[in-house]
Formats: sequence, structure tokens, C-alpha cells
Amino acid sequence: MSGDAVLFRAVDRAAFAVAFSERLRAAGVTVDLTATEIFTEALAAHPTPDRRRLYWLGRVTLVRHRQDLDKYDRVFASVFADAVLPADPQARRRPPGSAPDRATSSATPPFPDGHDTDGLPWITLPALSGRTVEASTGLTVPERLPSALAGLHDTPFDTLDPDLLAAVGVWLESAREHWPTRRTRRMTRRGSGATIDLRATMARSRRTGWEPTELVRTGPVRKPRRLVMLCDVSQSMQPFITPYLHLMRAATVTANAEVFAFGTTLTRLTAVLAHRDVSVAVDQATRLVADRFGGTRIATNLSALLRSRYGTIIRGAVVIIASDGWDSDDPAQLARAMARLARRAHRVVWMNPRVASPDYQPLTGALVAALPYCDALLPGNTLDALAEVVSSTR
Repeated sequence: MSGDAVLFRAVDRAAFAVAFSERLRAAGVTVDLTATEIFTEALAAHPTPDRRRLYWLGRVTLVRHRQDLDKYDRVFASVFADAVLPADPQARRRPPGSAPDRATSSATPPFPDGHDTDGLPWITLPALSGRTVEASTGLTVPERLPSALAGLHDTPFDTLDPDLLAAVGVWLESAREHWPTRRTRRMTRRGSGATIDLRATMARSRRTGWEPTELVRTGPVRKPRRLVMLCDVSQSMQPFITPYLHLMRAATVTANAEVFAFGTTLTRLTAVLAHRDVSVAVDQATRLVADRFGGTRIATNLSALLRSRYGTIIRGAVVIIASDGWDSDDPAQLARAMARLARRAHRVVWMNPRVASPDYQPLTGALVAALPYCDALLPGNTLDALAEVVSSTR
């Protein structure tokens, strides 16, 4: 069989993909079912590949680790005798005296067109980024560097600079799937649904002589639950206002939330925080809040929100209150406002950065009055704490 011969003229490609994957697993190559499925789809996209194309189709879909390349080559050679050299001649060219083991060599095989590149072809292994360290043996050892957020998970927000706070905001916007959802009355098709759609099942049975060999299942549709966040912008909360503004912007952009800031008065920030530019949104929100770094009147602002036209959005919503609990209002007034809020909301989460202190106790009059109507009291002073706050809203 020549190197340009066309394969699979009358062969079941799916059966071949399964058999070839089993042969690779027996040789020690880790091949999961997803890789086998991708390999089958690649064979369907190229129905008549020659040996060279088949070699690369299998290599980029079935091999995920560099140390498995030699095992893959041996299996391919055993299945297609003498086909490896015509398929990948450039990968076998090594300088005299070089190590034959591909897993320990710093050389990387080229793309099938023969051009040298940095890194392995396609998805076999992502190119490593970072600095390199010269070892005593003369080999180049790649050094993997952590991301900007790798060391910030337990770092308090009051020690971060503006650039790192912006990175925290980017991470919060990427946590779209963690925001709360609610079940609706509408149904949609689901592979693991608990209900069988009889009409769709009977319609599909036309293909099999009215035998319902495949059941169509349905499940409820889930939609984002309404989210309302109120942030204390008083003097005692100054170190945490900027990260909380990033949290409110992420909730506004990804979860369609309603966000407010309060000190002595209540200010709606939903419109300004919806701006596509993060820095512009935060700057506009900071300028809009005229009473920041002043006193706090939590009860008065909660009552004003419940009486306003935005009071109806709280019904069935998750409410997050970010405050340290220092309030100049009467605790009894706050207790009445929190009772009304708890009856109207689906869940109330109080976020207090002082809770992270080991010896902290909620002894202020405002927190003593408010905590009986809260579902959770969380710190929210680090990235991990914010992730816990987001997960607690579900």
C-alpha cells in the first residue's frame, strides 16, 4: 500500500475509531470517549484520507500528552505497516547524538506541511508560556507562571492596588453560571428529563414503523433569578467600596441586577454600572454617590427602597446587603424594615467584611436587629469570600 493510497472505501469509520482507540489504550495511551468521538467526526469530515492525513487526524484528536507520541507512533505503525515515515518524515529527523525519547527532548515535531513552529501541532499539547531556566544539562526547562488572580484568592481587598481590583472585576464577570436561577413553568427537551414528551416521541417513532425506540424527555426551563444588591458607602466601608462596585457591575452586566448605594441617602447605580468600560462605569458610579464616606442610615434607606417604585423588584429576588452594620438609625426601625424585606425577598444575604476577623462578634445594634431576618452572614473581604457570596445566592 503506497503512502498516497486512499483508505476507508468500505469501512465503518466509527468501528475503526473505536478499535483504534482500544489499541491505543492497550499500549498505554490515555484516550477517553470524547477523543474517540472527535476522531470519528474528523473521519467523517475527511471521508477518504490517505495514510498521511489519517496519521495527523488521529494524532491531534487522540493524543493529549507529549509522552504518548512514541506509543501512538508504534500503534500506528503496527496497524499500517511502514506508514509512519511517509506520514511524518520531518518528526524523525534528529541531530546526531540526540536523545531518541520524544518525552525528554526539547525538540518539537512540526506541522504536517513541514514548517517548524513553537509547540506541538494543533491541540496535541498547548504551548508553554513563561520564562525558561537553563539546567546544567543544557536543556531548556519551561516554567509555568501563575495567572494574575492565582495569589489573590485569600488576599484582603484593602491591600490590593487598582489594577488587581480590575482583575477581580473581570473574574466576577466570568462567573455568569454561578448567579442564581429559578424554575419556570415552561418545559424544554432534556436528555435526562423526568417527563416524557409523548407528542414528540410519537412523531419520532415514524422513522421506526411507529415503534417508540427513542423517548423524548423534557425538563423545566431555568431563568436567572432577580438580584438586588445594596452597598454601604460610609466612611467605615471605604477600603471595600471599589471591589463591591466591581461586584455590583458584574451582577448588573451578567445577571441583570438592580444595584444601589446608600449612606445617608439611597442612590441607584444600575444605569451607570451597565457601561461596557469598567473604569468608566466605576468612575461614574463614584461621582454619582454624593454622600460617600459619610454617615450611615440603613433603616431609612431600606424603608425608602421598599416604598419606591423599585420596591416591587424585590419580590422573589435575592437581596445582598454589603455593610459593616454601623447605623445611626434606631435598631427597632431596622428590624421592621428587615422584616418587610424578608417577607418580600426570596433570600437575604448580609455581607460584612468585618466578619473575617477571628474575634468578631455581631454585637452592634443594627446587626442584632437584622440577623434574624437574614439567610446568611458572610465576610466578602477576599476573592474566595466573594465566590462564597455568589454561590450562596443560588
